[in-house]
Amino acid sequence: MNLEWMARNSRGGTFLLALVSIVAIAGIIVSCSGGSSNNMVSGMGTVNVSISDPPSCMPPNGQFTHVYVTVRSVQAHIGATASDSSSGWQELAPQLASAPMQIDLFSKPQTTCILAQLGSASLPAGSYQQIRLLLVSNTTAASAGPSTNACAGNGFNCVVLEDTTIHELLLSSQANTGLKIPPGQIVGGPLQVTAGQSVDLNIDFNACASIVPQGNGQFRLKPTLTAGQVSANNTGISGKVVDSLTNVAIAGNVQVAIEQPGSGGVDRIVMQAVADSNGNFNFCPLPTGTFDIVVVAIGPANVPYNATTVLNVPNGTNLGAIPLIAEIGATGPAVFQGFVTATNGATAGTIDVSLSALQAVPNGPATTLQVTIPLQTIPATNTTAEVDSTGLISVSSNTACPSGAPANSNCAQYTLVVPASNASVGIFSASGFTYSVPATGDVLFTVDARAAVPLSGGTPDCTPSEQMVAKDSSALPLKALSATTTTVAEIDFSSCL
Repeated sequence: MNLEWMARNSRGGTFLLALVSIVAIAGIIVSCSGGSSNNMVSGMGTVNVSISDPPSCMPPNGQFTHVYVTVRSVQAHIGATASDSSSGWQELAPQLASAPMQIDLFSKPQTTCILAQLGSASLPAGSYQQIRLLLVSNTTAASAGPSTNACAGNGFNCVVLEDTTIHELLLSSQANTGLKIPPGQIVGGPLQVTAGQSVDLNIDFNACASIVPQGNGQFRLKPTLTAGQVSANNTGISGKVVDSLTNVAIAGNVQVAIEQPGSGGVDRIVMQAVADSNGNFNFCPLPTGTFDIVVVAIGPANVPYNATTVLNVPNGTNLGAIPLIAEIGATGPAVFQGFVTATNGATAGTIDVSLSALQAVPNGPATTLQVTIPLQTIPATNTTAEVDSTGLISVSSNTACPSGAPANSNCAQYTLVVPASNASVGIFSASGFTYSVPATGDVLFTVDARAAVPLSGGTPDCTPSEQMVAKDSSALPLKALSATTTTVAEIDFSSCL
C-alpha cells in the first residue's frame, strides 16, 4: 500500500505525512553520508590475501639479515576516510585470529613470487578504499602468539643484525589500529570485489623503508606498505642487469626499483629488490598497469655504475638484458650528507623523516621526469669503513646539532649514496627500445625529505611536511662527485607537532 496516499487520506494523515518526511530525509542522509554505502553492492565475493617483499637491504646491502613481523589480522574498508575506530572494517584473513603468522620479510620468494598466503574470506561486494594489517603486540602472552617465535624473547616483531643479535622491533599503535594502506598506496585503484567472483590482493611490505634506528640502539617500525589487485597467474616484470661492455652480470651490489608517479609528479618506489648473482630480477605479482624501472650498481673495487631507467613498462614484460655503464676511473660512488632540523614554535620538534635522492631523466623530446634513485651501501675495504645510506631517520635529539641550526631544535644527520654519473634511459614501446648514452656535464640531484609524526604509522607532520633541496651548503647546485662527500643545504622543518 502507498504510504503517502494513506497519509493524505486518513484521519492520522498529519502524523503519517510527518513520518514519510522523516523516512525520506533519513534516506537522503544515508545516501550522502561519507559515501561509503555508495561503494557497496549486493552479493558476496572472495578475497585471497598474500604478502611480498623482495629483499633489498640485506647484507652486504644493509645491516639486517632478518626482519620478522607477526600478523594477526588483515582488514579492508569501503570508506576512503574511515578512521581506525570506524565500524565497517571487513576481515580478509579470519584464519589469522587463531593462528597468527610470523613472516620473515627477508626470506627470498621462490617461483610463486610471494612470501606467504595470509588467508581468504568472503565479504560484501564493493569498492574497498583502505587496507590495514594488525600485528601481534610484543607484550602479548606467548600462548596467543605464533606457534614458533624466531624473536626468542624479544617480542613477536624483531630484527636480526649482521652480528646475529636479535632486537625487538618497537611498535606504536600498530598492534591495535593496524598498519594502514590508504587509497594513494593501493596501486591501480581501490580493491574491486565482485559478487560471485574471487580476487587476489597482494600486500608489499617495504622493510628497508620501514625501520627507524633509534639513538639508543633500538629499532622502531614506521611501516611503508603498498597493496594491489593482482592476477592469479603472478605475472610481473623481469630482466637481467649486465655490464654494458662485457654483457655479463655485475659482481656487486645491484639494486632494482619499480616506480610509479606519486605526489608532486615524482616517481616513487613501489617495490625494490636486489638482483641475484646472475643479474636476474623479477617483480611479481604486480597489479595491471605501467611502471618505471630504475637500476643502480656498485661493482668490484667499489666502481659505481650509472643509474639506468626504463620508462612505461607494462606488467607482464621481460625486459631482457639491461646494460649499466661503469664510471671508468672512479674509485667510489658519490655521497651526500646533510642535517635535518625540527622545531615546534619555541620548542624542539620530534619527527621521522624519509629521505630520497631524485635525479631528472629525459622523458620525451622536451620533458624530464624526476625518478627516485635506489639508495646504496659502499662495502668496506682494507682501508675504508662501510658507508650505509640512511634514508629513514629519527629527528629526536639536540645533541648533534650543527652550528647555525635553528634555536630550540632537534637535529639528525643523514647519508645518501648515489651514482656520480647521469642516467641512461630507455622508453618502452612495442617495437622495442634502445638506451640513451648518459649526458655529459654536471650530475645534479635533488634531496627529497618528508616528515611524519613518530609512532603514527606515517601521518604527515610540520608545515610544509615535504621539502626538496637542490643546493649544497654553499648554495650552489647539488652535484654528485665520484668518491666525494658533498654537504647538502640544511633542511629545516618547522611547526612540527
